[in-house]
Amino acid sequence: MKTTTRLLLIALLSLPMLAACNKEAEKPAVVDAPLSAPKTSDEAAWGDYLSDVIKRNANGATNLYGYTLPAPDSADFQGSYDRQLEAATGGVSRGGVEGTIIAFGSPSSPKSADLAVSAFSVAQPASMKGVVVLFIGDTADSARVEAAVVPSGATYRFVQVK
Repeated sequence: MKTTTRLLLIALLSLPMLAACNKEAEKPAVVDAPLSAPKTSDEAAWGDYLSDVIKRNANGATNLYGYTLPAPDSADFQGSYDRQLEAATGGVSRGGVEGTIIAFGSPSSPKSADLAVSAFSVAQPASMKGVVVLFIGDTADSARVEAAVVPSGATYRFVQVK
């Protein structure tokens, strides 16, 4: 009888703790609102924006390569462009691995499109199967990036800068 009473008392005392645990588990996950594109050419703000867009479009990717440029009026734009082009061209020329996302974005959509088109000019046909190429820019630049990417076998995704 004493054992049964003690077990009932323990069960009654632990019910509030179990109820609290269940309430925490029932709370929905909080999802941050998407960032808006900066209205200025602030590199840090653009970096945050592009990172947010890329994360939202990663969809379980195992590898991620982002090629971003500063604004064309920045101090070392041409040097940045040349370094990013060398890195992107080298990666594309080696071919792709399934589960990889290659993202291009910049405060200047035409310059980012130039970078993507130039990088994919060295791609071998069907060498990027299983790779997703994400272009973050303006609708006016999307078609020429898509035309450069599709022959490689990569899946093309476009996100309009908002």
